[in-house]
Amino acid sequence: MSRPVFGTRPILSCGFTPIANPRISRGFTLIEILVVVVILGILAAVVVPKVMEHPGEARQVRARQDIQAIVTALNTYKLDNYTYPATEQGLDALVRKPASAPEAPNWHQYLDKLPKDPWGQTYLYLRPGAHGDVDVFTYGADRKPGGEGEDADVGNWD
Repeated sequence: MSRPVFGTRPILSCGFTPIANPRISRGFTLIEILVVVVILGILAAVVVPKVMEHPGEARQVRARQDIQAIVTALNTYKLDNYTYPATEQGLDALVRKPASAPEAPNWHQYLDKLPKDPWGQTYLYLRPGAHGDVDVFTYGADRKPGGEGEDADVGNWD
């Protein structure tokens, strides 16, 4: 007894063909998609107001992250060039090779560009710092030393 052949595929003896079960190749149902959209909507309704209640805290967190990235670049600069940039050279030494002393014999670009603080100001730099070898900081929303809440200073000593 020979097996019947349709086209180039023989019929399998178990009765299963790759197209025999149409659910295998189906996508998501409309109900499944709606359930996911509803869940995302509920999460957004809960999370967004919590974030929007504290924009000052979010700005301070961003400032701390920026400062940490700058301090990391400064430490790499020191490893390559044996010293931190002088206060007069400033943070610009991370973007452009400094022309003044102290020299940077192994300089390369450490940051693509200097970030602005969340309030639109440049970050401040001191060497030697009042809190360590270097201080990188911002005065906060009020742009004055000290302050509380969103006006508080944010620095690498925090």
